[in-house]
Amino acid sequence: MANEVKSTCCYCGVGCGLLIEVENDRILGVKGDPDHPANFGRLCSKGVTLHLTDRTDYRLLHPMLRSERSQPRQRVDWNRALDQAAGRFAEIIRRHGPDSVAFYISGQLLTEDYYVFNKLAKGLIGTNNVDTNSRLCMSSAVAGYKQTLGADAPPCSYEDIALADCLIIAGANPAVAHPIVFRRIEDARAANPQLKIVVIDPRYSETAAIADLHLALKPGTDIALFNGLLHVLLAEGLVDRQYIASHTEGFAALEQVISVYTPAFVSGICGLPEYDIIRAARWFGKSRASLSLYCQGLNQSSHGTHNNAALIHLHLATGQIGKPGAGPFSLTGQPNAMGGREVGGLANLMSAHRDMANPVHRDEMARLWGVPSVPEKPGKAAVELFAAMKRGEIKAVWIACTNPAQSMPDQAEVRAALQSAEFVVLQEAYGNTDTAAFADLMLPATSWSEKEGTVTNSERRITHIRAAVSAPGETRHDWEIVVDFARRLGHRLENVLTEKLFPYACAEDIFNEHRETTRGRDLDISGLSYALLDTAGPQQWPYPEAASGGRQRLYENGVYATANGRARFVPVEHQATAESTSDAYPLSLISGRLRDQWHGMSRTGTVARLFNLDEGPEISLHPVDLRLSGLESGDLARVSNPRGTVVVRVKSDESLRRGCAWMPMHWGEQFMNSAGVNALTLSATDPYSQQPELKHAAVSLRKAGLPWPLVVLRKAGEGQFAALPLLEKARSLMARFAYASVGLYGRAEPLVIFCAAMPDALTEVELREIDAVFGLAEDESAIVYADQHRQISKRAIVTDGKLTGVRLAGETLAQSWLKESMTDNTLDATLIRWVVAPIGYPPNRLLEKSRIVCVCADITEAQLKREMSRGEALSQLQEKLKCGTFCGSCVPEIKRMISGQVQEAVV
Repeated sequence: MANEVKSTCCYCGVGCGLLIEVENDRILGVKGDPDHPANFGRLCSKGVTLHLTDRTDYRLLHPMLRSERSQPRQRVDWNRALDQAAGRFAEIIRRHGPDSVAFYISGQLLTEDYYVFNKLAKGLIGTNNVDTNSRLCMSSAVAGYKQTLGADAPPCSYEDIALADCLIIAGANPAVAHPIVFRRIEDARAANPQLKIVVIDPRYSETAAIADLHLALKPGTDIALFNGLLHVLLAEGLVDRQYIASHTEGFAALEQVISVYTPAFVSGICGLPEYDIIRAARWFGKSRASLSLYCQGLNQSSHGTHNNAALIHLHLATGQIGKPGAGPFSLTGQPNAMGGREVGGLANLMSAHRDMANPVHRDEMARLWGVPSVPEKPGKAAVELFAAMKRGEIKAVWIACTNPAQSMPDQAEVRAALQSAEFVVLQEAYGNTDTAAFADLMLPATSWSEKEGTVTNSERRITHIRAAVSAPGETRHDWEIVVDFARRLGHRLENVLTEKLFPYACAEDIFNEHRETTRGRDLDISGLSYALLDTAGPQQWPYPEAASGGRQRLYENGVYATANGRARFVPVEHQATAESTSDAYPLSLISGRLRDQWHGMSRTGTVARLFNLDEGPEISLHPVDLRLSGLESGDLARVSNPRGTVVVRVKSDESLRRGCAWMPMHWGEQFMNSAGVNALTLSATDPYSQQPELKHAAVSLRKAGLPWPLVVLRKAGEGQFAALPLLEKARSLMARFAYASVGLYGRAEPLVIFCAAMPDALTEVELREIDAVFGLAEDESAIVYADQHRQISKRAIVTDGKLTGVRLAGETLAQSWLKESMTDNTLDATLIRWVVAPIGYPPNRLLEKSRIVCVCADITEAQLKREMSRGEALSQLQEKLKCGTFCGSCVPEIKRMISGQVQEAVV
């Protein structure tokens, strides 16, 4: 009999609660937890398909070790694996000192995992070289909060969205990156039609579509805009002088800086109309409650800390903080980046928001841990960590639950650093990430649905999660791996405190110790326990001992986490992007997320339906920029700068500013034959947060000059996972081509789609090799077409009257309609021969292709139109088809379709 286990989603920082349906140690499905205060039962397309990722096809299930770089890894047992790791680390530490080793960990670990990694590095080994991929996404938010409010503490709650009268969304696209937060925004608009929404983004994003005002500023000009808004607030008497005098300091110095940021001056910097700047400032200053939501567009900048501070200034100057519906709310990127920040997951931090640079804080941690001291020397943040590795200063690195060979900027340098290291350990759930190629030792870790511990979401809410199923293979929990390694390493280093430092028998032991380190701190959780979280549900911090509940919002009394209790204004000036465009590199490349993929796609990339909206890597340009580059939508282009080149298909997109190009962050070498967008980004960092400028790089585009295309579409059988072995085979082909990408498509019977292009045609022998990989070679039922003069060769396989495989070479027009037809089996016997026609246009009788509108419920446009033609209203469509009842992100489009149907009927 099936039972339900409460958990949380393992994707973004919204922290949605889940109910996992389990029977016989197998996950049958997931649904949103209606009792979880982060989502109240709602889930996005990624969350609702999590059960479809619960397979071990790409999981790392056993420790794997190679004795030499030139040799393949071999399976070993845990004792040998950890003894080897402890021996190598101990040897390197003895020869070169503690700072010759480093740890690079992840915002997807649980808080307990994070805690023991930091204790291992800073308490046992004596190095502060432990940093996290949160450095790439949230460290500027951390530094911005600390510079202004005194502590890394988002002061707001999700409930504030419904209470706001003015909402500024800056450098964030929650409709895609935080869909359940976006549902709250839509709900707030529906409940309060007077709500003013301002979206600040160079793109007319999915979020901008609901805005009352879209400020499409030039990339990197956020500080100038926020200073300009403050200038207007000052000029029109919309600041709260009494609040400034009573609760802040430093405003006079900032006011002098702001004096030059007139609307005209800011208009010239940002490329925005003066009146729009004035209008946004008036809405913010005159509203009863003003809330701001922001994310990577502000953080991933070489001046990201000051981007954050400049926005926070608006709240402090108007007193729009510490009250319902108001405040600066940083949206967290990863599921437990907040938890990692709480236990000191960055090289400059320690547990409970203690600063490594503060000797009092170091002494406190030394006493709490029972060690003589905590090292004073600053640790290396992510970018410098890998640079030091390349220089030979860091000899060994331990990477856990992250993929720097795709996610770090300037990939050529990062990969050279990994190649230079003497010893690389990768602690991972998945064995096929880009970083795996550089690992000497791979340690299999448990993943979502298999772990117990805590996570903290964007609104400071802590959830206790339990394992729903058993750990597969020989996988171990991340904290268990660290503790076992620490004990072995401590023995080799002859550290007598080792057993005392790592006495843990379960995750709860670690949580209880972490809890004690927070006592009396701004994030005091001394009143929390696993038992309380289980009975009372997820809680926001602070939650001190004897409290009856967590605190919904911070700074309600106007007292801040600074030495004198006053918030600080920081004089901030406009700064240019780290890299400027030029005649040679005229386009500003910006990057972002797609709704249906996550990070490097190690998990989402196994779910065919998550490719249905965005099938493969593309770069988008304004139509004018496309023409100026001599390109048409669908062409292959070389995107280049001094750091690298990526060959990718171009797409026309009027939502972009002229001079900008946009590319998703998700595709790396698992799905295309390059490192993706981070082959082009640069490693310039913010001086305060050390966060790299991942959001902007100068690039050039030119036609790729690869006129000979190849496409293979192949069904692999019934079932969501049938295509995965074939997908792995397709990956093995990518290195042969100047351009190649691979992905999935479809629903119950998914397709593997392989696309490639070359300067010259492959020979027939080479084509037969490709056919053999996809099981298209030896089949008497094959339908073929060949035109040697035009270098066109086509081959189709029919099984039981259904088209199951196609290879198109030299001319691939049929790809656009074939994937739909093969998925839906809409080709009858008389139409199948059209597949290999000399020109691949669809036959007239072929049904118009029907794209997926609702990914969560897997509902197509054709299905919706069919029901709408019967007069079905939105509520009836939702009840019958379940579309728009999960994350709801398709609801606006369904409403537009209904409206269009009504208008057509009237006409």
